[in-house]
This record gives sequence, structure tokens and C-alpha cells, in this order.
Amino acid sequence: MVLPQRISLFLLLCSSPPVFVGGISNSTEAPCDRRCLANARVKKELFSAPQNDNCTIMVNITSIQYETLSFDTKGMEMSSRIKINMEWKDPDLGWLQEKSRFPTIVMPVDKIWIPRIVLDNAIETTMEPYTNDVQVRRDGTVSHAVVYFTTVSCQINLFTYPFVAGSCPVAMNGWSQKTCALNFQIADNVTLVGGSGGEWLTTSVNKTVDKSNRVYLQVALSINPFSAVVTLILPSGLILLADLVSFALPFEGGERNSFKVTLVLSFTMFLLILSDHLPNSGDCSPLLHYHFSFCLVCLVLSMLASIVLTRLSVDDSFLVCRRSSKVHPSNSTETNDGLDQEKDTGVITTMSGDLASEKTSLLKIVNFLETVNEKEKEDQNICKVNNLDFWDESQQEDVYYDYSYIYSYSYSDSDSYSDSYSDSYSDSNTNT
Repeated sequence: MVLPQRISLFLLLCSSPPVFVGGISNSTEAPCDRRCLANARVKKELFSAPQNDNCTIMVNITSIQYETLSFDTKGMEMSSRIKINMEWKDPDLGWLQEKSRFPTIVMPVDKIWIPRIVLDNAIETTMEPYTNDVQVRRDGTVSHAVVYFTTVSCQINLFTYPFVAGSCPVAMNGWSQKTCALNFQIADNVTLVGGSGGEWLTTSVNKTVDKSNRVYLQVALSINPFSAVVTLILPSGLILLADLVSFALPFEGGERNSFKVTLVLSFTMFLLILSDHLPNSGDCSPLLHYHFSFCLVCLVLSMLASIVLTRLSVDDSFLVCRRSSKVHPSNSTETNDGLDQEKDTGVITTMSGDLASEKTSLLKIVNFLETVNEKEKEDQNICKVNNLDFWDESQQEDVYYDYSYIYSYSYSDSDSYSDSYSDSYSDSNTNT
């Protein structure tokens, strides 16, 4: 009885393995969806850069979107927003087509390595991911976009402010240390977004490569002169005109002096506004500083002259307006009328003299400006600015040294040493 049961059980087991094997194969070869692929790569914890044989990482920047946020005229600093679309290959993130039919997956940006661009002339830089996810293709190619908020130092010639145009570089490169490097291949697809940034206008942005194959964005800027003309230049001219016309006011009562003091105080306020808006010193000090200083000197001298003339008028010390001849009492009425007429004539003569002196001052100002303009045309290199002096020109002595030779040489030396040691050891044993 026992033997037939064992035979029947054996036959049952022989017929059932294909079923179990088929069930196991179906469970292990179940298709893996996109989330399954993404989770499998997240578990690898690939936080370091891809390590190939030559220790060089190549990143392709497909497009750049540039926007000027602001430009600090006093501090000579430009704030920008730069969106960069980039691609690089990480073979450890790829998968075989037989394992999954999906060509792309989406992964969290903080679970893999992301390249970081070096901005050589940046004072402050902040990098933020454009999205919280990256796209990974079957061959390991990663597509991602980052946004840089950067502030760079930029010197612009402000000698002819507010009629100024200049350019600022924004250097974008990788890094190189010993035999490892991070290289960026930047495309020419650079677009400009939002040309106006307050007083300054961004006219164009171009990719530029220098003789050392260093890449930077050349940002062309210009000033809209309307604001400076309305708030600085036009008020200064009106104040000078008001000071010129103020000589028509009478000496009596001190109205002329108080009016001129008010003009000086008003002009001092404009000087404070100019000092807060433009750099106070430098190789290219704006010509507007000299203009305001000269105007202030003219206003102060005019005020002092008015004060002196008022004092002389009170003391009856105008020699040109008085006669030293005596008047007969019988002709007192006629003499008084003559003195009044002579007094009015003297006041008119004084006013005409003041107007002539103001006209002479204005002619001197015009001649001074024409002389400055001629000197500027003669010297084309006046206030020349170099914004490309931020590059690190220092070179390491072993930057291109091949360390593999040292390693191979050390290994060969150790092998020869071990061979010689084994030969000497065998000779000693033979002698003994």
C-alpha cells in the first residue's frame, strides 16, 4: 500500500513543477512602470558626479534666458536672473529596453547629482532649481533647468552722465582641479527677457569667447536720460535763471538777499541728491559733479555780491549815484527832483552791470564746456574701463600632469622589488 502511494505522489510532483516555475517567472518578470524605475534609481543614492575614465564631466547648456533685475549706479553692481537649461549623461541612471518599455522617467532633483556653474566675477550667487523634478532618458541623459540670481561688479564710464552706454560681463565656466574637470559646452541660444531695469536699459546680451576659450555673457546697457534731465539738469538751470532775474528786486527790505539764500539752500539739496545717486570718487568722475560745483560757486558769489550791494545802498555809499556839488537853497525843489532822477539812473546802471557780469559768467561756462568737449574728442581713451580683469591667471604646476605614470611606475617597482626579494630568499635557502 505504501509503495503505490509514493509512486502516485512522485508522479504528481513531476507534473506540477512547470506550473510553479511558470508562476515564479511571471511574478519576477512583471513589467516595471515609471515609478518603479525611478524608485530603483533613487535607492542607488547617486549624489556624486559621474566618474568616467578621464575624470572629466561634460555638461551641455542648450539655452540661456537672461534678465537684468537692477543696476546700482552708486555701487556699480548689476543684479541679474539667469535661467539655464542643461543636459548631461550619467550611465548609472540608465536602463535596458528589455527591462522597461518607457523611454523617460521623472526623478526628484535632490536625489541625484546636479552640476553647478562657476560665475567668476559674481559677488553673490544663489542657485534654485527651476522645477523640483528632472527628466532622465533610457541612455542616462539628464535634462534639467536651474535659475541663478547673481550680483556682479561692473565698472561703467559715467563721465558723460546721463548720456551713458556701456557693457558688463557675466562669466560662466566650469572648474578644473588637477586631472579632474567640469566642462560646459554653451550654445549660442541666448535670449533677453525684460529689457528695462529702472533707469538702465538692457539693449542686448551676447555670448562671447575670449582667446583662452573662457565664456562670458556680454550685457550691453544704456541709461534713459529723461529722469536725470528732469530731476537734476533742468532744476539747476532754472535756479541759475532765477538767480539772474533776482537782481531786478529792490535793495530795500532785504527781499533780494533772502531770495538768494533760498536759492543756495535749494541747490544744496540737489547736490545731496546727486551725491546719493552717483559715485563720489573714481577715475571717471561724472562731469555733472563739476557742473553742480561750479553752479554752487556762482550762486554763493552772487549772494555775497547782493549782500555787499545792499549794505552799500543802506550807507549811501554808491559814488556813482551821488554828486558832491552843493545845491543852492533857492533851487532845492529842482535839486531834489534831479537827485531822484540820478538815483533811479544809478540803480538802472547797477542792474545793467549785474546783468552784464552774469552774462559773462554764462559765457565762461559755455567756453569751459566746449573746452572739455574738445579734450574728450582728442583723447579717445579717457576713462577707459576694463571689466575683464577678474580672471584667475594663476596656473598650478601639475595641472596637466599624468598621475597614471606614477601609479604604474610604483606598481612596477614594487613588482621588481618582490621578484628580487624572492630570488635572494631562494638563493639563501639553497646555500643553507
